Amino acid sequence: MQNINQKLKILLIEPFYSGSHKSWADSYTNNSEHSINIISLKGIYWKWRMHGGAITLAKRFNEFTHENGSPDLILTTDMLNLPVFSAFANMGESSIVTFFHENQLTYPWSTQDRDKAKQRDHHYGFINYTTALKSDLIMFNSKFHKDSFINALRKFLKQFPDHNELANVDVIEKKSVVSHLGLSLKKFDEYKTELINEVPIILWNHRWEYDKNPTSFFQTLKQIKDDGIQFHLVILGEEFDTEMDVFTEAREYFSDDILHMGYCDSFAEYANWLWKADILPVTSKQEFFGASVMEAVYCNTIPILPNRLTYPELFQDKLNPNIFYETDEDLVLKLKSMIQNYNESTTEKLSELATEFDWEIIAKKYDSLILKAYQQKIN
Repeated sequence: MQNINQKLKILLIEPFYSGSHKSWADSYTNNSEHSINIISLKGIYWKWRMHGGAITLAKRFNEFTHENGSPDLILTTDMLNLPVFSAFANMGESSIVTFFHENQLTYPWSTQDRDKAKQRDHHYGFINYTTALKSDLIMFNSKFHKDSFINALRKFLKQFPDHNELANVDVIEKKSVVSHLGLSLKKFDEYKTELINEVPIILWNHRWEYDKNPTSFFQTLKQIKDDGIQFHLVILGEEFDTEMDVFTEAREYFSDDILHMGYCDSFAEYANWLWKADILPVTSKQEFFGASVMEAVYCNTIPILPNRLTYPELFQDKLNPNIFYETDEDLVLKLKSMIQNYNESTTEKLSELATEFDWEIIAKKYDSLILKAYQQKIN
């Protein structure tokens, strides 16, 4: 008989311990009923982390377990080369669960990428493939992510000359589940404001990178501005290296409209802007979940979403068709209408959807899935 209240000793192995990966690892550790320790590497040089990080982490794993004993279960992420890690780590019979934040088979090529070809190096997709194959359970942060990975993997393997082992795709799919990303949403509550803006505030709160498609975002706003429709603009975040030209140009073009542009010095500042904002037009080319969108929606910002990627799944497109667009022209029309009627819009229902992704709820689901994976392994 299974013990649903069993507490596990878990070692969380994170090769890219920065940004959203760090937040995920820390937040689950703090909200789980299981006992979790983290072994990690700093989140830089992502390609080298996927190549060589496994050897260093295996060394640290062995040092930790020598002092503290073997864990019941190893929890890791898609950045780990699990077969290489397994070759050097003294894992014993520990169960292995891998959480996929993203994958390198379907992640879009960027103009800022050092790869010359307009595609990811196949090697990184192959690491994702063998890591999934080695895992006892694979957790994907959205159904869209799971389905797109499985479909891309089948095409990926077919390109090789022989011994494609296509049956492994079915093996991976059978041990894959959808486990949505957890978010620390309730920490936004203390900054809530009921202020109604005389001029609506349009928000960008994503990374300043190619896959978030800032070009379409600013082109849409230019059309709105050229039509004489008034709005204010808040652009949050910062890029890793040099600023993309599209953001530099936007500083000048929207200089009279911008209330804030750049990094927030504190969480309080970030939260305040999310509560103050009114409308969030989303133009992303790729999104495996959409944490920044979910945070804004929790803070009563009204999204306008592309009818693709994760958004139909997370925001119930059949029940909320008014917040989805099909084409760039459709986005312009919907944004115009929302700017002109934003005080009549209601966000309560959407905010309630976002609440379901708070860590208080998600951590319990993770705990249950991980415990089930452990019990199936030992039985």
